Amino acid sequence: MDTRNLLDEWLLLGSRQVATNGIELRVVEYGDGPAVVFCHGFPELGFSWRHQVFALAEAGFRTLTPDMRGYGGSSRPDRIEDYDITTLCADLVGVLDDAGVEDAIFVGHDWGASVVWQLALHHPDRVRAVAGLSVPATSRSAAPPLSILRSRLGDDFYMCWFQEPGPADAALASDVRRTLLQDDVISASDLLDGNGSQMVVPAWLSEAELGYYIEAFTATGFTGGLNYYRNLDRNWHLTGHLADAKINQPTLFIAGSEDAVIRFTPVAKMTSVLSDLRAAVVLDGAGHWIQQERAAEVSAALIDFARGLD
Repeated sequence: MDTRNLLDEWLLLGSRQVATNGIELRVVEYGDGPAVVFCHGFPELGFSWRHQVFALAEAGFRTLTPDMRGYGGSSRPDRIEDYDITTLCADLVGVLDDAGVEDAIFVGHDWGASVVWQLALHHPDRVRAVAGLSVPATSRSAAPPLSILRSRLGDDFYMCWFQEPGPADAALASDVRRTLLQDDVISASDLLDGNGSQMVVPAWLSEAELGYYIEAFTATGFTGGLNYYRNLDRNWHLTGHLADAKINQPTLFIAGSEDAVIRFTPVAKMTSVLSDLRAAVVLDGAGHWIQQERAAEVSAALIDFARGLD
């Protein structure tokens, strides 16, 4: 399918509001067959999975793609603690309940990957298999993560800078186009570098598709997504009972060789957490937005993985 037409095709799919865990999630459903749930990251939308939704539906799968809590057409609670990991996992269980399915293959990118790795531990009976993109599964850190990040990478590291409510929210919203087009971000200065009106749209994204993102984030701001980061230490305290747990479902990992995330989150250590890692695919030359940048390769890997499940 021509990527220039995917926005129109996506909008034709429509969506529904799913009541779950005290909020509503906007969910796009397409296809028939075994269920696959796609979970996006920051700053993205369910739309980020458009290529995979069409590819997996055509391959015989039922796709369910929410705007995650805090994004797009979904609810955006005000309290920071409403975005902790146990709450995010419960949201996704509600998506399965609404769809009338017992379990699903969960696919996550960026923060979505962090959520689906944890979902496999929190609700193992609802997770048939897991594919994580860009963010590897990791073992529990020895101390709350923010103290480690600050000591290693400094207060200007973007996850640390995000912690104070207000400044990052305003700075990111002041130039939405710039925020959405930034790549290879490590520090606050990276995020605030440049003028969005002068930034070039990457080859894998059309101006119309970028416009869809800009419209959404202009309306919602970025606070919902930033609140995921503001729960990093809270999540550590909430998951102590899972310190030694392993993910036993079949798993797949996909990342780009140029993704900044895998520079500070080692891929090689995943086997200490994943007991059934089927493949770790690193696409040479690809960056962070991998399911859009290398859509065909990512879709093919996901289809092979899903078809290979027992």
